[in-house]
Amino acid sequence: MRPIHGDDPHALAIVRLGVDVPYEQAWALQRWVHGKRVAGEVTDTVLFLEHAPVYTAGKRTAAHERPADGTPVVDVDRGGRLTWHGPGQLVAYPIVGITDVVAYACRLEDTMIQVCADFGVTARRVPGRGGVWAAGDASLGLPDRQLGAVGIRVARGVTMHGFALNCANDPRWFSRIAPCGLPGVGVSSLSAETGRRIVVEEVMPIAEKRLAEALGLEPYELHEEDLLRR
Repeated sequence: MRPIHGDDPHALAIVRLGVDVPYEQAWALQRWVHGKRVAGEVTDTVLFLEHAPVYTAGKRTAAHERPADGTPVVDVDRGGRLTWHGPGQLVAYPIVGITDVVAYACRLEDTMIQVCADFGVTARRVPGRGGVWAAGDASLGLPDRQLGAVGIRVARGVTMHGFALNCANDPRWFSRIAPCGLPGVGVSSLSAETGRRIVVEEVMPIAEKRLAEALGLEPYELHEEDLLRR
């Protein structure tokens, strides 16, 4: 059921922004929604999308982690380090009120772990590393492989940024960087792990459901134009 009041504590608005979304455009929308959520004018909201190809650097990114070939990088206000977003990768930006940052980050990881399981892929946390991973096999020379990453910002008790889950993206985009500042690790996707093409459009409704469950909220669909009327 669609909530009547903007501050309904049990509702999660699901907003699909589409594909090839420029990073700066989505970032500006996040900031706008964040302000509305802080003011209690909108419910908890999550933006789902696929970005146009972009490298982004969180606050912990070191100079040596940037691409050596001069590839442009967008510096952002989230935690974490350098990563890539683009076609074939599902990105979710929850803008929600929280009280415990660590527990919230774990809920985002739990969401991705559950989504991976829904597609027959075993994902896990790795101590000392953020995100979720497919386990490697040292005897075969196979490294752990990152399937999804988390990077967040919390201001005035409301989150921004979120998680990115690799579905059918080209792993070569990660070859210019050490993903999340972790050299010597692999990057994979749901498609690579299962041997069949699993596109974002297929994953998105499952991710919406699992995220709402992890946050204990009731999801409802909201079109972008309706959001902007708030």
